[in-house]
Amino acid sequence: MDPHPNKENTNRMTLKQLAPCGSWKPNLMGLRQSETEAYQFIVEYLRQEQLPEADNLKFLRAVETLSSAVRAQGNGNMNDYFPLITLTKRIEALILQESTEVLTSSVRQQAMLCVVALSQVKPPFHESQKLALVNAGVSSVFSLPLIVPSPDWKDTASLYMQTVQALDEMLQALVMEDMNPNMRMLQNFLEIILPWITLSEKAHEQTRALGTISRLLRFICKFPQLSHMTEFVMSGRLMGILGLFSMDPNQESSAEASEALHYLFKILVLQRSLKQKTETILKNLQKSFRGEWFVHVQDLTLFFGNYLTPEERADVIMVSMEAMTSTSRYDACTASNMLKIILKDSIPEIRKVPEIIQYIYYNMMSITEPTAQMTIQKILHLMAQTYTDEVILTLIKMEDQSHKGVHKPWEILASFPKGYEVIMEHLLQRLTPHKKPRGQKSSQRTEISPLIATRAIHELLLEPSRRFEVQTFFPSLFMSLLFQVSFLVLEGRYEVVQDEKHIAEWVDPVSSTVEALKTLMWNSGYGEYVSYIHSLGTWELLIDPERHYEGVTLLARAMVTRKCWHNSPICRLIIKALHDLEFTHHLTALTFVTELFRFPEVATIVDEVATRVLAKWFHCEEPAMVKLLLQVAVIFAKHGNMVRQFHILQPYVLNCCYSTDTDIVMETFLVLKCLIEHLTWQHSSSFFIQLAFMLRPFFDEESEHLRSTAFETYERILSKVKRRGLVFPLEHQVLNLLVLLVFHLKDESVNVAQPTPVTPRAEPSFLSRAAGLPSATLPTYWAGRGSKGYLLRKMNGPSSVPCWSRKQTKLSGF
Repeated sequence: MDPHPNKENTNRMTLKQLAPCGSWKPNLMGLRQSETEAYQFIVEYLRQEQLPEADNLKFLRAVETLSSAVRAQGNGNMNDYFPLITLTKRIEALILQESTEVLTSSVRQQAMLCVVALSQVKPPFHESQKLALVNAGVSSVFSLPLIVPSPDWKDTASLYMQTVQALDEMLQALVMEDMNPNMRMLQNFLEIILPWITLSEKAHEQTRALGTISRLLRFICKFPQLSHMTEFVMSGRLMGILGLFSMDPNQESSAEASEALHYLFKILVLQRSLKQKTETILKNLQKSFRGEWFVHVQDLTLFFGNYLTPEERADVIMVSMEAMTSTSRYDACTASNMLKIILKDSIPEIRKVPEIIQYIYYNMMSITEPTAQMTIQKILHLMAQTYTDEVILTLIKMEDQSHKGVHKPWEILASFPKGYEVIMEHLLQRLTPHKKPRGQKSSQRTEISPLIATRAIHELLLEPSRRFEVQTFFPSLFMSLLFQVSFLVLEGRYEVVQDEKHIAEWVDPVSSTVEALKTLMWNSGYGEYVSYIHSLGTWELLIDPERHYEGVTLLARAMVTRKCWHNSPICRLIIKALHDLEFTHHLTALTFVTELFRFPEVATIVDEVATRVLAKWFHCEEPAMVKLLLQVAVIFAKHGNMVRQFHILQPYVLNCCYSTDTDIVMETFLVLKCLIEHLTWQHSSSFFIQLAFMLRPFFDEESEHLRSTAFETYERILSKVKRRGLVFPLEHQVLNLLVLLVFHLKDESVNVAQPTPVTPRAEPSFLSRAAGLPSATLPTYWAGRGSKGYLLRKMNGPSSVPCWSRKQTKLSGF
């Protein structure tokens, strides 16, 4: 923006164009002779074009005279004599046609005083008229050359001071509305004046603009009531500009900026502080008036945190960052120092976060001054900690729009160890929607999705400098990313993309998540694991909806095979997650931890509390979950030191025999046979006895396969019996089943009735004792596959044949 208006085009405005159209006959009754003469002169003046300076001054005085007459009428209106818009345009033209190369005329000064007179009568100026007059007056005065010593410089200086005073009076008059300053209008005026500070390269123009603002703010401080104060939203921008120029090397500019800053502080105190504290604050503020620059910066820090709105704080930051991109090294250092002081180690609540991040993103490479570079990095870092979601989302949106990887921001975010941990923790919480992020400000307006969080984690993981911190987060990140893969693969990647507004079309959610998982393993020192897993085809299985859980199993198995030292923390994490029965990714979690239980070091950390957490999931109706839990029971049984944990699962396993799902029942019996094989009578006799009694109803099941499996299971129980173990109640149970077992020798199913020869596992004398028969009548080497065959041969004695047929099972006595 050019602070100088197009003076050449404006000055070409012809006065004829500003002449009134048509004629009107105002009532001149009541006017004095001088006032009537003033009216007549204005009429003649408006009909002419170019007039000498004397006529211009006479016209302006005539307008003032007529304004005084209208004001004295009480209800008078200038439009009754001349249209206000006509007079305003003519006065504006007179201001603009004055030379900006030399100051010799008082027309400019008189025109602005004429505006003051018109502002005191009806009708009021329209907003557009006020802005046009202010723009004309500001450009006409600020553009004047610097006053240098000369033979007549004192006269010139005096005329200049009078002109500046006239400009101040015009601004003060135009900013007023109903006896109070209009802060919305003030903001419009400042929008015209501030470019003369920020864009001008001339020190005297900057000083004039700063002085004008200072005097205007001092005028406003006199009023306790201000109109439209809530609409005055540029306090932050103004504070930032004045704060920077209060440290300007030019003494005049610094002094004017410091005074303007002081009056701005005073306005904020009067309008935004509690009345009982106002007086004390103003006294303390007065002590620092005209103080050193660091005093103003301390005040700036106080007002930045306590008196500015979140939007205004963002404006201060933006102004300072814009100064850091300046070609002037001093400006960059000044802005950097000011930001470091007012921000310290934290950022209060602010708005416009995306705008700030975008500015950093696009201007980071242009900031070359070392101090400014460090400050901009700290700002990005603090912003990412406080407003993680908005920062991350903004960075990813800009990357997607540019289609190029500008990794510098991510490198900065990863360069602060403490901040890296905070950001990672927040992203990890976003990956697990069932967790509520902690420590977030209530003003957080944007929440990133798990997919965006995954991409951000991947970008941060690409920075190898934070390997130690990654080790700390590895268990949580690993499982969260795996859960995210499960969600995307099983619930549909395309549906996710349609719901995600901030994902580029070229980004595949599943692939990017798997890549993040690989990068995590590489960055945690598991590079060889990644290669090993790749050789097994695990990554392909993970992204296959039909074989996804097979891929999860292989991934966990690889962690066990390679003895990953994070296995135990991962196990604890999964058990903690499974504590919530509404946990979404329970099947993935249990699939993974089931394989981890095979690792001896992991098994040792599974206590009774963890086992009871697992046991609760037996109530789940998902067959896949129940089958996994049955596998867990087998794994516990195989670990010799986990008998106590198995006993907790024991009733749940037995209860699975009564499931309405036939597959679960059959799976349970297969597990029971495996359990019988690995458990000892010494430590699990109660389990064997309970199972023996429980099998009774299954001998009469309609399913041939289930009846056969029940008999085989019973046989395995009896094969575990020792002499000292065959006591009440198992002894009576065996005896009571003898008749039932013999009846099943005539079972309609050959597989149930016909035994197969196997090597006996129990001592025949035990069963002989249980049946009340002499041991000599039992075979020594042959026993049927089912316990019925074993017992029947015991009853038939030595004449029993090794293999039973359907004909041999006919017993007329039964």
